[in-house]
Amino acid sequence: MKYYLFLDESGDHGLKKIDKSFPIFLLCGILISEENYKLIRNEINRIKIEFWNNKNVIFHSRDIRKCNNEFQILFDLGIKEKFYESINVLVEKQQYNIIAASINKTEFIKKYGRLENDVYEISLSFILERTVFCLDKLGNCNDLEIIIERRGKKEDTKLNEHIQKVKQIGTYYVDSERIQNYGFKAKFSWKNENINGLQLSDLIAYPIARKILNPQGVNLSFDKFKHNFYTKNGRVYGLKKFP
Repeated sequence: MKYYLFLDESGDHGLKKIDKSFPIFLLCGILISEENYKLIRNEINRIKIEFWNNKNVIFHSRDIRKCNNEFQILFDLGIKEKFYESINVLVEKQQYNIIAASINKTEFIKKYGRLENDVYEISLSFILERTVFCLDKLGNCNDLEIIIERRGKKEDTKLNEHIQKVKQIGTYYVDSERIQNYGFKAKFSWKNENINGLQLSDLIAYPIARKILNPQGVNLSFDKFKHNFYTKNGRVYGLKKFP
């Protein structure tokens, strides 16, 4: 069976400038079977048709929160309530696994300095490791395609080289043979290509980052999907916080 790993981020991956109000970089992976992705994709398209009569609308969490662009319709509180109800039903579905990694950049620099490898690659290595663990547990995957939102030619080339390196030499916990058994083919897509799996990852990434920044605060969005984090023996393995 084929699986997809959709990757999107919340926060900036650079270490040169840090937003004190949001010092977190979070990379969110959505691991989903091809069969379940068809169901999720159709549900997202259904929501788009219901509210815009256009499935080419692209869900972007920041635009939704700010009511920008197509999401200006959410200034109508009645529409906003119905839309958020639909999104909550979507993310509550137990058809996918979340594997995410976050880095508090301020604390990271204090402990490790400003490393050459950016925090995106460090987060990705963790997610690839845990993806192997999760696929081992699922036991029915023979083909994994990693879908990543494009950031630019230089950044995408660097990231693809990192993925190939992980495939060739493995990580501390996962050897290269285990990784290569699943294929780990990478594909880079622009946001305007309207990949619903990337949009699901985008919707989920920001609430996770907010939960990490304020663990005791009310976070109703996070509560809707927290059961989908990859777990093993009752322990959450799908969320790593550095350092």
